[in-house]
Amino acid sequence: MNNLGSWSTEGGINFRIWAPQCKSIEVMVEGGKIAPLALKHQKDGYFMGKTSELASGDLYKFRVDGQSSFPDPCSRFQPQGPHGPSQIVDPAFFKWQDEKWQKNGLQMHGQVIYELHVGTFSREGNYQGIVAELKELKELGITVIEIMPLAEFPGRWNWGYDGVLLFAPAHVYGTPDELRHLINEAHKLDIAVILDVVYNHLGPDGNYLKVFSKDYFADQYTTDWGEALNFDGHNAGPVREFFITNACYWIKEFHFDGLRLDATQNIYDKSRIHILAEITKATREAAAPKKIIFVAENESQHIHLVQPLDKGGYGIDGIWNDDFHHSANVVLKGRREAYYTDYLGHAQEFISMLKSGFLYQGQFYSWQNQMRGTYVGDDIAASQFIVFLENHDQVANSLDGRRVPYHLDSGLFRAMTTLLLLSPQTPMLFMGEEFAASSPFYFFADHKEDLAKAVLQGRKEFLSQFPSIRSAQGSIPDPKDERAFTMSKLNFVERKSHKEIYQMHKDLLKMRREDEIFSKQDRFKLDGAVLSDDAFVIRYKGEDSDRLVVINLGKDLDFSPCPLPLLAPLTKTTWECVWSTDDVRYGGRGITKAFEGNCWYIPGRGAQVFTSIPQKS
Repeated sequence: MNNLGSWSTEGGINFRIWAPQCKSIEVMVEGGKIAPLALKHQKDGYFMGKTSELASGDLYKFRVDGQSSFPDPCSRFQPQGPHGPSQIVDPAFFKWQDEKWQKNGLQMHGQVIYELHVGTFSREGNYQGIVAELKELKELGITVIEIMPLAEFPGRWNWGYDGVLLFAPAHVYGTPDELRHLINEAHKLDIAVILDVVYNHLGPDGNYLKVFSKDYFADQYTTDWGEALNFDGHNAGPVREFFITNACYWIKEFHFDGLRLDATQNIYDKSRIHILAEITKATREAAAPKKIIFVAENESQHIHLVQPLDKGGYGIDGIWNDDFHHSANVVLKGRREAYYTDYLGHAQEFISMLKSGFLYQGQFYSWQNQMRGTYVGDDIAASQFIVFLENHDQVANSLDGRRVPYHLDSGLFRAMTTLLLLSPQTPMLFMGEEFAASSPFYFFADHKEDLAKAVLQGRKEFLSQFPSIRSAQGSIPDPKDERAFTMSKLNFVERKSHKEIYQMHKDLLKMRREDEIFSKQDRFKLDGAVLSDDAFVIRYKGEDSDRLVVINLGKDLDFSPCPLPLLAPLTKTTWECVWSTDDVRYGGRGITKAFEGNCWYIPGRGAQVFTSIPQKS
């Protein structure tokens, strides 16, 4: 794979850009340090050149056909924003201290993911603000930080999905080396860092790709956010190279440990080898011997994304499980509207997901008036499903950006958190969820006036699918309002003021990590039984001892008699309650054991964990 943009080698700075519709490309250096450098036109539409008179830190633009100048589409840094000059960056200046990590890397099994937005995670709103909290995240039990998109965007605040310069980490968060420092410090604590990348569209403001070639975009496909990218049409080869190079770049130059691929259902490609398969293959080769992971968001729930390349899959390691979120939030919020319509939140749904991954594997889905999902075979491990109660989209897809705990009684939230963190799937927390953050998370984007109005209108139209929001559209926060950004910042003081729920997360993650049975994450060695629409039990099977997780999302349940074999202890053993959400340390009212003596009386809105122990003679 060739380099793109500007890079340093012995003897000078190199430039390479694909611009097949341009007659000439010149490098225009800020301050007149050197005369315009004319790049040589290659037969394949690329322009290339080299000079020994420039160095890391110099600023430049590309002048097109002797007329206007534009940022480098593959700029490594935009210190003045997406419309300003590009900066030459030499990654060799940073001294890494993660040699051991670079030889090993990570796999999906055993991970706990923590999604965060750099600008709102800390009061500082930069990379250093994350560095300061790494030890706390380590103590919590986080093993992977997932950073929302960093590609340079317009304005002062943005979710990152409006990125326009995909090789340039957003200047509002710090320099490229400060990003490297964050990853280096995380690796010292054995925390991996993966990056959310957007390969389905680009933002509208500061997107100059069409200046160099209109073939970056496809006419035959559409997305909800902008023009689709051209991975299978005329001149698609260089477009594919652009995105493959970008994926490899984040891994090689920043030591990221993998990528989260946004909205893969809108990455269109009818080529013999799908672009996602090419990206995973090329990026793994670039990372070797280090192991990296890929996580996909895929609304359609197509399981072939996480099947191996040699079986016709795309070689992705994990996939977001929206089914889990939707069922859980029907329980937590009590609403079945919009895309929650086809979920009941009943006990059987959660048992099915723990055992089979997705709920919808090809059944009719009334909300979309079509079949949803694909069949999940036994070749897919539990760890390949990412489960969550919150993420950036789902928190913001409400009238007031409120998080789950704000809507419900804490007992229900504790019970659902137990299910999440002890499931065999890979759990993901959204920043602040672990201490029931009271701060909202709004949709925010600091665009120019006309675009800002269009974005707000688009936001209102999207949220109008929720009848409960449709009647209050005047209350939807304006994404351009600075308060939408500042009010979304976490307040770490709440780790102490909400210490009970914070401690519960720590204890559950410790149990998940250290318990010999929970840590196996084996969906084929568990079973479940429905006790009522609101209550169920999950049995995790071990060699000499089993675990029983009893969850009641409704009222107290007298389950006697109990003619369920699943509740029977192993021979010469009995059940001992070893953990409960009703523990006063977690804000509970005191533990009433669901099983004591010979009967089952299961407290409402809570969860308990039992282990089998030898029966006293």
